[in-house]
Amino acid sequence: MSPIRRTVQNLDVNGIAQVAGLGLGDPDIIPLWFGESDLVTPKFISDAAKRALDDGKTFYSGQRGILPLRQALSDFHKRTVGADIAVERISIPGAATLAIVTALQCLVETGDNVVIVSPIWPSAFEAATVVGAEVRFARLAEDWSAGRWHLDLERLFAQCDARTKAIFVCSPGNPTGWVMTADEQRALLDFARRRDIAIIADEVYGTLVFDGSKHAPSFLQIAEENDNLFVINSFSKPWAMTGWRIGWLVHPRSLDSAMKVITIANNTGPTSFAQYGAIAALSPEGDAFRAEMLERCRRGRDVVQAFIDGQNRVRWMRPEGAFYGFLKIDGMTNSLAFSEELLLRARVGVAPGSAFAPGDPESDSYIRICFAQDQERLREGLVRIAKAVR
Repeated sequence: MSPIRRTVQNLDVNGIAQVAGLGLGDPDIIPLWFGESDLVTPKFISDAAKRALDDGKTFYSGQRGILPLRQALSDFHKRTVGADIAVERISIPGAATLAIVTALQCLVETGDNVVIVSPIWPSAFEAATVVGAEVRFARLAEDWSAGRWHLDLERLFAQCDARTKAIFVCSPGNPTGWVMTADEQRALLDFARRRDIAIIADEVYGTLVFDGSKHAPSFLQIAEENDNLFVINSFSKPWAMTGWRIGWLVHPRSLDSAMKVITIANNTGPTSFAQYGAIAALSPEGDAFRAEMLERCRRGRDVVQAFIDGQNRVRWMRPEGAFYGFLKIDGMTNSLAFSEELLLRARVGVAPGSAFAPGDPESDSYIRICFAQDQERLREGLVRIAKAVR
């Protein structure tokens, strides 16, 4: 009998990776499949990392990240959501994906379950599966009359039982652009407190919101420092740093000592010189770039809206945050096959909706595109999609 866990043996590559594997690196393809802008990392951030390299910052750093970066992150939360987050609650394990894994490692034992609000970024449920959890989905509902996604809290709560260790929610949402309201967050936090269930909140897109606010509603604004709350964040999206693989985790203060052990076991700490680039990203110059990124996303969203207004079979709930268009194509029932055909024939890469909610036939009628792109290239990609739909 093989010593390899059956769960690992049965893992499937998600649909985004399947589609991208057919055309990654082909210059003739317009790539709208991944969650990243076409902007390179700003020079002032890269220069800070280069200086760190030149200054010999190539040794191990603190296992939870250097103190100047953790302090800068504390300051960032203060000015964006008005929350006083002690540096003892901030750990930088590496990429945000590893922050998710770290949170799950703190909570899940084999046989436990994690309830995940879907459609959702595949790494969330893949990570939960890998650590041994049973994954349960609570799907957002389409409210076409209101033009927004809707979270049915009672349906979410009904998915929880005595073996539920965590509820995972991403707001602003990937792929939907849905934003959880402050009232919904309070209701979820109250429920989680009563049931001794942790909340894992992905707030990576928190500053990419279109209502004029500095940040989407955050659990950090309402939770106590030792609530069972884990907030995931990243430099990848607002600062165009996807390839840097650096994110952070805000966790209960009671885990201050334990995190020193967990981060060493997982990654021995984040990349040393990359942290100095991250500090630069948190400067006023970085705030200005975030504003530029938000405006790029706003223009991209308008381009997609103009496209949809001219279509008969394509619609969406206009996203409230993040930088994705989750496009419903009426009559489509196999989003992976459609996405593969779109890549091979129309030379445009998209993510199939099935990747974000396995086994959900409703999501199989969607594709996701990233609109944080050059407007002309985005328009050309949409033209190609329109021709394929026709």
